[in-house]
Amino acid sequence: MTPLLAADAVILFQEGIVLIRRENPPYKGSYALPGGFVEVGETVEAAVVREAWEETGLAIDLLGLVGIYSNPARDPRGHVVSVAFLAQGNGELAAGSDARSVHVFPLQSLPPLAFDHDKIISDALSLAERCSGKCC
Repeated sequence: MTPLLAADAVILFQEGIVLIRRENPPYKGSYALPGGFVEVGETVEAAVVREAWEETGLAIDLLGLVGIYSNPARDPRGHVVSVAFLAQGNGELAAGSDARSVHVFPLQSLPPLAFDHDKIISDALSLAERCSGKCC
């Protein structure tokens, strides 16, 4: 079976990071990065912009590629490969599809996260530091 492809966003917004509280399993009720599955015929960049909008109500500007996360055990539903992006959010927060709620957390007080999203955020913050706020 071929792995599924997903895209996740580390969204910088109001001096913090945007996290959703998951509405559905796995990790129902846990905090996670906005993201989801890439649709057939869609680029990963378009997918992450779409998923961010659907789940948070924010338009995002992509700042750089954080990495590709492919550990077969990262998602209990099966082998899911995620392409993660660092982004800047714009607009008004509003929880949407697959999100029970949406919140901005200061970098110093992130809650426990679903999947491997703590690793993705750590990598994204390293990327942001290397880039000094400029596009990578």
